Amino acid sequence: MTNHIFCTVAVVGGGPAGLAAACAAAKAGAEKVVVVERDAFPGGILRQCIHPGFGLSLFKEELTGPEYAARFIEEAGHFNIEFLTDSMALEAGNGRVLCVNPHNGMTEITAKSLVLSMGCRERTRGNLRIPGTRPAGIYTAGSAQKLINRQNLMVGKKIVILGSGDIGMIMARRLTLEGAKIEAVVEILPYLAGLTRNRVQCLDDFGIKLLLSHTVTEIHGEGRVKGVKIARVDGERRPIPGIEEEIECDTLLLSVGLIPENELTRSASILMDPITNGPVVNQFMQTSDESVFACGNVLHVNDLVDNVSCESARAGMFAARHSTGGLTIPYGEVHCRPGNLIRYVCPQKLVLADDERNIALYFRLTKPVKAVRFSILQNGATLVSRKARRGTPGEMEHLDVPLCKLRPGELTLEACEEE
Repeated sequence: MTNHIFCTVAVVGGGPAGLAAACAAAKAGAEKVVVVERDAFPGGILRQCIHPGFGLSLFKEELTGPEYAARFIEEAGHFNIEFLTDSMALEAGNGRVLCVNPHNGMTEITAKSLVLSMGCRERTRGNLRIPGTRPAGIYTAGSAQKLINRQNLMVGKKIVILGSGDIGMIMARRLTLEGAKIEAVVEILPYLAGLTRNRVQCLDDFGIKLLLSHTVTEIHGEGRVKGVKIARVDGERRPIPGIEEEIECDTLLLSVGLIPENELTRSASILMDPITNGPVVNQFMQTSDESVFACGNVLHVNDLVDNVSCESARAGMFAARHSTGGLTIPYGEVHCRPGNLIRYVCPQKLVLADDERNIALYFRLTKPVKAVRFSILQNGATLVSRKARRGTPGEMEHLDVPLCKLRPGELTLEACEEE
């Protein structure tokens, strides 16, 4: 027997994105907001991020991950937002969410608007296809973080970390503080994949070696990891033969990128962006299905949770407005295209209406640059530009453009190196 719930806004995912979206929807007047969360408690990845550094821009103070999540959970309680925990969403779209719960069985939620905020998952050894044996001692950085921070289990003593993603660098510091020896952080790219501040605070301050343009080519060990073979790579990211090095270790952590959890999005036939692997949205965070909104890492992988919360609050607010028919009537669209040195732009399109607000376009670079100028161009004219002392793919950038300056058609966001 299927249970039925009717609500104004349904949010799939109760992590930082879902919490911010749900609270914003309730603030914007949504009568009933329901959050579907597969874990036993809301909070998502924040529950295992016990290190400080959250909330600096949003709350103007430094919080740990659990403290940051608690702010939104408390606010959700004030608005009587309903949480369906231990519930796995099986389908989402067309104004409904079908989920299953071990206690209540199948539940169908009918909503006027949906917000997708399922987050992302880590790439595993299977995604990398590293040759070698299949011993114990190989973890994703997030799995290791959960084991040590939430279950009080140490993952190893001599550790190599593959990838310079933020979670990997944070775990290098965390494991060092617990007495482990980080033999090296190995990065296949010629530049850092995560935030510069994490390199300084988590690697440099602890004397941890970072090997750029290197990768793990083989894993050794039977019952347990005994060591790894690493090699320098060429400009095509191929290992250079003859200069390989053996590193003895008992653990390999993988911090090699995140994959947005978009199985539900694809099954709903929502238009996807092949670069971000997330849905295409406008400035309202609205997908190709007008009743479905998306935010957070399911849309594009962010580097700061404060940015996720701000973006998700927009999704929740506009989802609530859509439920009452309150979204602005458009008179045209602008498609946002990545230009020189730009990997992607989000949102991918803008809806033109009688609205003079500034819209933030978020983007990532394709390579590190120094003394760079970011510009938004339309029909050969520069609408907005700003200089930056440097830029790197590991740190998201944004540029604001007033809607009143735009005309239907396309705009291009580009970056140019300056002398």
